Amino acid sequence: MTPNMIAMGLIVGLIIIVLAVLFTFVPVMLWISALAAGVRVSIFTLIGMRLRRVIPSRVINPLIKAHKAGIPVNTNQLESHYLAGGNVDRVVNALIAAQRANIELSFERCAAIDLAGRDVLEAVQMSVNPKVIETPFIAGVAMDGIEVKAKARITVRANIERLVGGAGEDTVIARVGEGIVSTIGSSDNHKKVLENPDLISQTVLAKGLDAGTAFEILSIDIADIDIGKNIGAVLQTDQAEADKNIAQAKAEERRAMAVAQEQEMVARVQEMQAKVVEAEAEVPLAMAEALRSGNIGVMDYMNLKNVAADTDMRDSIGKLTKDNDEDESDQ
Repeated sequence: MTPNMIAMGLIVGLIIIVLAVLFTFVPVMLWISALAAGVRVSIFTLIGMRLRRVIPSRVINPLIKAHKAGIPVNTNQLESHYLAGGNVDRVVNALIAAQRANIELSFERCAAIDLAGRDVLEAVQMSVNPKVIETPFIAGVAMDGIEVKAKARITVRANIERLVGGAGEDTVIARVGEGIVSTIGSSDNHKKVLENPDLISQTVLAKGLDAGTAFEILSIDIADIDIGKNIGAVLQTDQAEADKNIAQAKAEERRAMAVAQEQEMVARVQEMQAKVVEAEAEVPLAMAEALRSGNIGVMDYMNLKNVAADTDMRDSIGKLTKDNDEDESDQ
């Protein structure tokens, strides 16, 4: 090969490499698509997006969509929202949906809602098509002590003006549950609640529970209502059981005191008996001392022994007579 042909091949290869790098770094096809859609975007703007680490398609495609829908937005707005971490495509879709539904929604508010972490497109759709939130069974106790369980369906519509900083679905469910409990609790009889379930929804709606939330409550319907436990009877039963336990405890305390007192008296009797035995044991000693000192004579001592023996004989005869009388009465 001649040197001219080698040089020509190198030039052609270099041109191909330069074009490949150019088409890789500069989205020429995206620029052509924008021009075809009537969106004037310079090629240097796309290169600047690459340098700012912005994916051009994430900005240009939504821009084309907004231009075709007649939404007045520019690349700077979309690019700044992308750099802030927002979803540009969802914001543009929400603006188009709001325009079609005749809902006033600016790009700044839409971007703020998206950056706040809420699905702005879903919020716009909910403004057109209200959402139904179903609560679990909420239990309340009427004044007659009967528990009433109610399940409600809440029809809500998104409030675009309060999406930023407004409370969510959990707050709405909690407020409705509180209203149901208070309405049931203020009823004199549980039968009134069963006869007029709409009384709950009317009372709850009148309280303005959607204040400070991101929703507007359209209606509250009682889907199901049921009877629970007789709480009043359960409380009375528990109170009676507690009173019984207290009375039993007090009675056991009195019985223990009586047993202790009885044992104390038995101990005192035994103590007295011991003293008597001790005193009786001193009698022979005293008689012996009297004999030694001459205060009594031998005949006096013998007479005393005869009296004691005679007394023992009379006691034995009396005991036999008593036993015979008992045997005859048993026969």
